[in-house]
Amino acid sequence: MLQFSQFLATWCCCVFTGAAIYINFVEHPARMGCDTKTAATVWAPSYKRATAMQAPLAVLSCLAGILAWLLGGSVIWLAGACMIGLVLPVTFLVIMPTNKRLLAEGRDLASAETRALLHTWGRLHAIRSVLSLLSSVIYVGSLVRA
Repeated sequence: MLQFSQFLATWCCCVFTGAAIYINFVEHPARMGCDTKTAATVWAPSYKRATAMQAPLAVLSCLAGILAWLLGGSVIWLAGACMIGLVLPVTFLVIMPTNKRLLAEGRDLASAETRALLHTWGRLHAIRSVLSLLSSVIYVGSLVRA
């Protein structure tokens, strides 16, 4: 059970990290290369799809990391679980206000304010990428040392 929880924690975290980094380095810059209305229009469905994929990955990785620690894994598994677990409060407390403004009914999708919000969103999303990358390094490092 310990090995399974370690595998699950690591796999979910690494998939989350790959998606998060892809968004920051590929998808969002490509979107921002478009006019503001197009960028905002495609951001909304992309955000909803990414949420449906990434939220369960973060939760599963966090819970599996905690379980690995409880089953006798070193405290580093708890550290990795906390790191990936931090993406949830960061999302709700730091990024969500920008998301809500971007999704607000009646928003002028072509406005300079919308463009600035999209730019801010990209910078804020990078926090999730960094947290998940750190967690992935912790998890993979723990597996390699084992």
